Amino acid sequence: MAGYEIPEPADRKRVADHMAHPEAAEETRHSCDPAFQHGVVVGFDGSMSSERALAYAIGMARRSGSGLIIVHVANRLPTTVWAGCEPPVFVDVPDHRTEVLGLELACADHLSEVPWILVERGGDICHELEEVGREYAADAIVVGSTHGLVGRIFGSVAGRLARRAQRPVVVIP
Repeated sequence: MAGYEIPEPADRKRVADHMAHPEAAEETRHSCDPAFQHGVVVGFDGSMSSERALAYAIGMARRSGSGLIIVHVANRLPTTVWAGCEPPVFVDVPDHRTEVLGLELACADHLSEVPWILVERGGDICHELEEVGREYAADAIVVGSTHGLVGRIFGSVAGRLARRAQRPVVVIP
């Protein structure tokens, strides 16, 4: 069972509405596929680091006989956040990169060995990966390490996630 899940525009509208109604967010966020309960969550953005993390997560899911939850976290914050200003609202703009990643993953031979889904989220990467892990009661979260100046200045996603996660975090160099 291979496939990917990309929210339809109507779903994206509901995501924007969750900011105003947190209890509605809980209802829709808990409607995850039970076939992927206790699976392996992996953060994926198409980078070399996330490719290595995906390869490790595939092996992990295959060995444990579980599903693979591939998470792409889209940056939907307005540019005012990066300038240090408080955001008025989260911008809910479709991220076409998720669709491209989904198509690439659907054509990948190495994913035919495990059941998988692609979940798109928007916001803070660490928070969203942990949230997906909680929703699916994941056994582990796999991420690639961050290299470069940005990771040193702001702290790596892997380091922040390892400090705050409620489940094992595997960091792939």
